[in-house]
Amino acid sequence: MHKVTRILMLPVLAIALSGIPAIAQDQDHHDNHTYAAHNDWKKGGTIHQEDWNRGDKVDYKQYHLAKPAEGHEWRMIDGQYVLCDANGRIIAVRRSLTSDLRPRRCPTSLPNKKQ
Repeated sequence: MHKVTRILMLPVLAIALSGIPAIAQDQDHHDNHTYAAHNDWKKGGTIHQEDWNRGDKVDYKQYHLAKPAEGHEWRMIDGQYVLCDANGRIIAVRRSLTSDLRPRRCPTSLPNKKQ
């Protein structure tokens, strides 16, 4: 009987532990997919560090965006592609047609300033 209990407990334990990575992934992603209109995000303006940190770094080629200058970076934030320099100054803003398709998370700091 003890042997049967062990055999039955192994699949139950495996199923219980298989959900842990999914929970960890949800907690790691800062963007909660509740988009807000950011009418203040315009060329020449600045972006708050909290907004920048929520964004996902994107590959400009994959999304057919202009190649960023050195020290500039594209991010997907609240359904918009935002190009900023190292000081958080907005260079360009583009609306996304597929805002639910998000690339892999990358470090969440502004691009490094050129020394």
